[in-house]
Amino acid sequence: MIAQISKEELVKETRKKAWFLTNNIIWSIIFLYPLLGIIDFVYAPKYWAEFTVVRIIVVVIIYGAYTFVQQRKYDYKVLLHISFFLLSLVMAVLVNLVDISNLTIYFLMYAIIILFFNIQVFWEPVNSLIQSLMAILMVAIFYNLLNEYTLDIFISNGGQYFFIIALASCLIPNSRYKILQREVSSQLIIEQTNEQLKSQNRDILEKNSIIDLQYDKLLRLDEQKNSFINIAGHDLKNLVGSIVVSNNMILEEDHRLSEDQKEFSKFIGDSAEKMQYLLKTLMDVKEIESTEIKFNMEVFDANAVASQVFRGLIDTAALKNVHLVNNILKLPINVRLDKVFTSQVFQNLLSNAIKFSQTNNNIRVVTSLQRQKFSLEIIDEGLAIGQHELDIMFNKLKTLNDASGSAAESRMGLGLSIAKLMTIEMGGELTYRSDDNGNYFKVEFQAIS
Repeated sequence: MIAQISKEELVKETRKKAWFLTNNIIWSIIFLYPLLGIIDFVYAPKYWAEFTVVRIIVVVIIYGAYTFVQQRKYDYKVLLHISFFLLSLVMAVLVNLVDISNLTIYFLMYAIIILFFNIQVFWEPVNSLIQSLMAILMVAIFYNLLNEYTLDIFISNGGQYFFIIALASCLIPNSRYKILQREVSSQLIIEQTNEQLKSQNRDILEKNSIIDLQYDKLLRLDEQKNSFINIAGHDLKNLVGSIVVSNNMILEEDHRLSEDQKEFSKFIGDSAEKMQYLLKTLMDVKEIESTEIKFNMEVFDANAVASQVFRGLIDTAALKNVHLVNNILKLPINVRLDKVFTSQVFQNLLSNAIKFSQTNNNIRVVTSLQRQKFSLEIIDEGLAIGQHELDIMFNKLKTLNDASGSAAESRMGLGLSIAKLMTIEMGGELTYRSDDNGNYFKVEFQAIS
């Protein structure tokens, strides 16, 4: 962002610069002007004492004017005009009193004083023009009052140099005035830009400080998360271990079990093995922190896994009076995936479909081979969940409140988020939709020959 300066700021800084240059001029006059008495002593011995006294008086008056103007805070141009006028007045008298042989020296001295002023001064060029014209006018007046020489002699003995330098030097303040104004403007812009940069730097430092605090907080939360996972994981491993031991004890008495009991016991054993596998993966701290899960890829029949998940959720669906329709192919379709995580994806999709479905609905589970891809479709033609709600549940944890009166329940979208993540990580594709025709979920994996 480019800094913007106001007119008031520019005027203020310009005045400060002008006073700095004015101080240089005034103090140069105070210290150097009396030294011109040396030239008077050499070239005008007849008047040198009087000239020296006059120069000292002029210096005292200029110093007094300088003090007065500063105390009253008048414009610096007033002081410059007073000083210029006094110096011109004295020199106009001197050039008309000295001997003609030394007139060129005094005309050159007069021209140098005017040139010095115009080189150092900071004001509009019209002021220099006024002072130069006034100097020429005073020379003409005192020529008529004091001088005995003809005008030709007067001008030819240095007068021509004086007139040329006095008028030509008026061009200097014009360029100097513009250059110094640009310098002041540039300086203001640089200063304001620096202030803006300092302010922005302070803001950045403050924001960095906030970020550092938040980062430290996140580190502490991450440590708490890892600690919780470790504690919960070990506790769950113990619980799962107890289930496995109890189930094995039941299987030792298989001669006393019915066929249905044996099937349920086998289902419990398979589920416990899956839980042990998932817990082992979660307990690997390196994999948790790197957000990369190493899959145990193997070749298996995806239809067999889908059928196993289907059978395991029949009773869950029956508790809600939801009827599952089995359209799973009997022929094997082989895939190369992590068998445990694939089963988890199927189970998450179907269990959530049952949870979201209305009572007395039918849910069809269909598998097929399309374009060398294994496809599992879950079709619920009941009340639509809503596309927006599904988007939320497939992307982050979200609680939905079913507005069906007594059938209200808290429904979490975490299982769907996990299913989507696992599908993508294993190279598959998961799609879903919810519209007037109901709810539809589809997962696809590359099949192998």
